[in-house]
Amino acid sequence: MTGTARSIWKGVIRFGGISVPVKLFSAVQDNRVHFRLLHEPDLTPVEQRMVDPRTGKTVPTEEIRRGLEVETGEIVMVTPEELEELVPDASRDIEVTRYVPRGRINSQWYDRPYYLGPDGGGEDYHALAAALAGEHREGIVHWTMRKKRYVGSLHGEDGRLKLVTLRFADEVVDAEAIPRPEGRAFEPLELRMAEQLINALAGDFNPAEYHDEYRQRVLELIQVKAAGNVFKFEKPKQRRPKIASLADTLEQSLSQVEKRKSA
Repeated sequence: MTGTARSIWKGVIRFGGISVPVKLFSAVQDNRVHFRLLHEPDLTPVEQRMVDPRTGKTVPTEEIRRGLEVETGEIVMVTPEELEELVPDASRDIEVTRYVPRGRINSQWYDRPYYLGPDGGGEDYHALAAALAGEHREGIVHWTMRKKRYVGSLHGEDGRLKLVTLRFADEVVDAEAIPRPEGRAFEPLELRMAEQLINALAGDFNPAEYHDEYRQRVLELIQVKAAGNVFKFEKPKQRRPKIASLADTLEQSLSQVEKRKSA
């Protein structure tokens, strides 16, 4: 993200009689390539319309309603006014309900990350960030933003407060619902070689090493065509895997890693 980021919402962290005003900043951004849909003969942008599939005619906006099919097959209609009544009351409060040990929440519960910045004086903000980091805890919080109720994880890191929205219980699939992998028991030699391979690849995580290669290729394609040139499409050659024992495969992988490290 370039330039100065703009806050997208303001709130107040509240717990035990303490209030910490904060600003909310998105910690991720959409870098996808967004194409325009055009009519090929004259490159006029096309538009989407709601159409009755039986008549092919466009349905006016004022005639469109929302409905949901229930188990009996009946479609239950709801009005915009009814849905508006269900919207939670507007609030700026970020309520901390409890503090749990850091790392207690499994990764499948995490959804979207945000940065929190101080809104005004930052003494309480920095004290909370330092306390959370020092105690190795994260707060479970609730708040309402843009007519929607959220639950999230609040933690301190590098002198900042960070907030991650959490998925609700009915959104996360229980691991016990997934069949456990079956197979033969591994040999002690295979375990030792696998551990050696893991240690050989051990290192720090450097985000700058990883890029959306497809997006980069799409942008290269656009730039080449914009310059009036022909883009060369090159696909890596795929090697047909040879069937070998796990021990042989691990040994070959370990040898390749050691060669790359010594190169």
